[in-house]
Amino acid sequence: MPDHARSADPAVQHQLDRLWALSPGADILGLERITALLARVGDPHRRLPPVLHVAGTNGKGSTCAFLRAAIEAAGYRVHVYSSPHLVRFNERIRLAGQLIEDAALAPLLAEVLDAGGDIGASFFEVTTAAAFLAFARAPADACIVEVGLGGRLDATNVIPDPIVTGIAQLGIDHQAFLGDTIEAIATEKAGIAKPHVPLVTMRYPASVEARVVAAARAAGAPVAAEGGHWFWSVEADHVTYRDASGRVTTPLPRLAGAHQPGNLALAIAMLRHQRTLAIPPEALATAAVAARWPARMQRLGDGPLMRLLPAGSAVWLDGGHNAAAGGAIAATLGTIDHGRAGWTLVVGMLANKDPLGLLAPIAPYAERLIAVPVPDHEHHAPDELAAIAATLDLRASTATDVPDALRALAQDGGPARVLILGSLYLAGEVLAANDEFPD
Repeated sequence: MPDHARSADPAVQHQLDRLWALSPGADILGLERITALLARVGDPHRRLPPVLHVAGTNGKGSTCAFLRAAIEAAGYRVHVYSSPHLVRFNERIRLAGQLIEDAALAPLLAEVLDAGGDIGASFFEVTTAAAFLAFARAPADACIVEVGLGGRLDATNVIPDPIVTGIAQLGIDHQAFLGDTIEAIATEKAGIAKPHVPLVTMRYPASVEARVVAAARAAGAPVAAEGGHWFWSVEADHVTYRDASGRVTTPLPRLAGAHQPGNLALAIAMLRHQRTLAIPPEALATAAVAARWPARMQRLGDGPLMRLLPAGSAVWLDGGHNAAAGGAIAATLGTIDHGRAGWTLVVGMLANKDPLGLLAPIAPYAERLIAVPVPDHEHHAPDELAAIAATLDLRASTATDVPDALRALAQDGGPARVLILGSLYLAGEVLAANDEFPD
């Protein structure tokens, strides 16, 4: 599914227009094009600060957020490459803690496009090359790189020698590219393993773990798995992590969600299984409360969208779009208002996603679903989503967009409890409409 990007800066928009004119406009896996493109701009991926490389179906973005918060709390400067963006393309490239400025982004994209316009590189490949070029030129102490899609053939996997790699939660997604089974997907994700570089993993079913270990062994990478090499637990108001080097205690993550302590623990394990950056325990504790990751069970603040609803309403936003995310969201709803049901879901999903897989775990907490389109993307028709919701015994309707859905809710009178979900692209539209811009 192709990315879309718009910019208020004319110079950046000109380069994005060039990118769309040259790019095939679809997901393409393989390292040939990105390798050729990077060669033309001087192989910047070979001159990056120490890299922490993170894959996974769900949770890799949150893990990267915890990594960044911990590394910065330890006094280091860190670059971050993540995707997709929510509101501004600039969110994908963070230089030494700050989102890349338009004045730097436009010439950077121009340089990459001028060098490799004939290669046929995808949107993500050009973005990756631009990020690596920026990272190679700007001083920093570390570099966090989030895998885009899969791992083995993802454009980010040209990185030759990270200091540690990690795999977050695994689930079924992107089957057309990664395979139809969780085991096949695990093999692709574990393709980021590198010789002699620790691969840190969460706890997986035995058949999945076997695939990850086999891929790591083939690459010559040692595996540090949850449950074997490191452990974590939630105890009252804190998280306890332990491994062979000792115990670390942190506050509960500020990021909402029952799954976030696990993502925090994965980040801690990655940092404690590398030997390049010295990260003291107090920095790990700071990361728990300092990490920010928009559109992951984010409660919307006051803004134009919120003002469409009666006073006292609560609106939460999550970009979850697959079955694993559905389970995590359901667990979180079980902790909000003591698990009280009666939520209204506002849902828009891309055409290549599984609505029933996402919604089935969440349906027990909901009473109503309003289906909306995802602007500028191929998406499930709202009527189709409404029909699926009806099979889950939800009162279902459609709306032209999220504001229209909220206006319909306002007509019911009284405060509403709303969860908007189904797509990170939809989440970006919501944040922009509510004047909440990621920084």
